[in-house]
Amino acid sequence: MKRILVIFLVITGAYIAWSYLFDGDGINFARAKDSVTVTDKTEKIKIDVSSVQTKIVPEDIQDVRAELEGKGTVKVKRHGDEIEVSVKRKGFFWFNWFEMDQTSLTVYIPEDYDKDMDIELGSGQIDFNGQSADNPMKLRNLALNIGSGRLTLENFDVENLENQSSSGEVEMNLIDAVSGSFDVSSGRVLVKNYSGKLDADVSSGKLEIQMDQLLDDVNLDVSSGYIGLDLPEDADFTLNGKISSGNISSDIPLKEKEQSDNRLRGKHGSGKFEIKADVSSGNIDIN
Repeated sequence: MKRILVIFLVITGAYIAWSYLFDGDGINFARAKDSVTVTDKTEKIKIDVSSVQTKIVPEDIQDVRAELEGKGTVKVKRHGDEIEVSVKRKGFFWFNWFEMDQTSLTVYIPEDYDKDMDIELGSGQIDFNGQSADNPMKLRNLALNIGSGRLTLENFDVENLENQSSSGEVEMNLIDAVSGSFDVSSGRVLVKNYSGKLDADVSSGKLEIQMDQLLDDVNLDVSSGYIGLDLPEDADFTLNGKISSGNISSDIPLKEKEQSDNRLRGKHGSGKFEIKADVSSGNIDIN
């Protein structure tokens, strides 16, 4: 009986080793490619990945092209007016940690694409940068749904930005949005050089936003966790803060200041834009 068990374990181990080390192209260097042409009827590009190091690259092309290096398969499919990029990993699920550092995905998209994008990240990492601050990636709607991975985003001009983070880490820089919403239930979100309307809801975790310009109203809601809002010195705003538990503080001097255990109000500059801050537990710092 023991001999049969040993033989079974040896065969199983050999199969796992072969599956992970070889895929017909040599040791751990399998490549897969797929692409779909973007037309004037394409309204959305969706990228759904997990456990993969992913880079999204805008280029002077007319298709969405995905190249996977490592173990797995990549698919680029059209569904009506939507193009979706997805990755399927190979091997036994309990060895996914071994694959994670070995597999990378590059997604090329047209640099002049200006409609909708959805990005879903369960784990792993995504890096997505526009060409430059002077030549940002322009989109109509950008929706981000982040699980336990890490996302970096830089040089974007969008009409509507939606970020949902249930865990993990998000870093953004040089973001110009007509409207932006940040829903953080856990993890950390750091945003630098942001401009546009802002709605933030933190139920747990940490959200830090530095704004280049204050151009619209701001709504901040913390039920647990922390929001740090860094404003320019010349920002014109009226702060209306409500506190049921926790704290709201402002390092920026306020005129007509009213402060108590459950309230903080005041004005800076002309008071043109309203900052509504509501804390049921946690902290909001404005500086």
